[in-house]
Amino acid sequence: MTVPTQRYPDRPGQELADPAFWQLPPGERQAAFARLRALDAPVFVAEGRGRGHWALVRHADVQEASRLPKVFASAPGVTTPEPARWVRALFGDSMVNLDGPDHAQLRKIVQRAFTPRLLAAAEADIHAVAARIVDDVLAERPDEFVSAVASRLPLEVICNMMGIPEHYRPEIADWVNHASENIGVERGLTARLRMPGRGLRALARMQRMVAGIGRERRRNPQDDLISALVRANVDGQALGARQLGAFFSLLMVAGVETTRNAITHGLTLLTDFPDQRDLLLGDFERYADGAVDEMIRHSTPIIQFRRTVTAEHELGGHTFAPGDKVVLYYASANRDEAVFPDPDAFDITRSPNPHLGFGGGGPHFCLGAHLARVEMKALFRELLTRPVGLRAVGLPDLAGSNFDNRVRSLRFAFDRP
Repeated sequence: MTVPTQRYPDRPGQELADPAFWQLPPGERQAAFARLRALDAPVFVAEGRGRGHWALVRHADVQEASRLPKVFASAPGVTTPEPARWVRALFGDSMVNLDGPDHAQLRKIVQRAFTPRLLAAAEADIHAVAARIVDDVLAERPDEFVSAVASRLPLEVICNMMGIPEHYRPEIADWVNHASENIGVERGLTARLRMPGRGLRALARMQRMVAGIGRERRRNPQDDLISALVRANVDGQALGARQLGAFFSLLMVAGVETTRNAITHGLTLLTDFPDQRDLLLGDFERYADGAVDEMIRHSTPIIQFRRTVTAEHELGGHTFAPGDKVVLYYASANRDEAVFPDPDAFDITRSPNPHLGFGGGGPHFCLGAHLARVEMKALFRELLTRPVGLRAVGLPDLAGSNFDNRVRSLRFAFDRP
């Protein structure tokens, strides 16, 4: 494959719009981002037909834009392409695509539902689910990690926390896979025409399911998150059916997909850096928190989010105009040499580690950051402290997405019977 940067010697950053760039090995992509960070100002990446975006690749720039939501707005959408108006009208606005009072009100309702009691129960459940998954792995000895381990933990934890009945869960797992498998991936015309219809039908079924559970929980509340969401009262408001469906979709895709990818990359990193694995095994409780954060920094599950500029603003040596599209490249910010010494190294003792794996701060900082950390720590405790020597085999099969650092599959094996 021809390296995309060689195609654009006089147009730095234009390789980011080339689908071939996202098929390159991660090291080559990181080298391209390093060249962009060395420039004096953000570059414009043309996307065809007069469209394009400004690429924010430095840690300080991504963090500043994240903390200025009135200037760098999430609406009308943080993904590419932006959600169509009719889709938003039919299925509701996702929290990640809202700003200002609408976002604040919705986030307040959700935060109110995450009571200390619910969070404590979720943490206890995480440890139980992690232990059960590893018990199953040791008994059955599968050889593919994503499906056998990394996907199961966040899916089971979120379904348990939400109160989703067991018989719905296989369909939910299929929907999550279909919803995320082609995000940011270049596809042929036939696939582009077929996949939106299939994905929207699955989304409609999922939202009808959640709406039905929500109606039942209003009548007969239980000790779960759906009951808390539909009965929460913040300034006289709780989540309606569309809001509940939109939140559930966000939680399933963001909560399951990002965590499973971070877990899978984590196993690969511990295999590739045996000294760090030995250090972690030597004193798990001492190094586990640092290991989880370094896994997230190094792999950066969400590569980028988009923002729309609402007012003239100078940042990073460039003055942005209203209507400009800006992309926050978290994957680049997390390798910024100005913040992370030897950024390509995997170092579980790295301190401080101000990675942007959960966002750059501000009102859109990830609501599930704490639970994701608890899930990863619990699972790796079970995986590493059992005397079997579990390790990754070969390279992970990456999706080549420009949106998230998605792993389709990863083979794994045991050093001991």
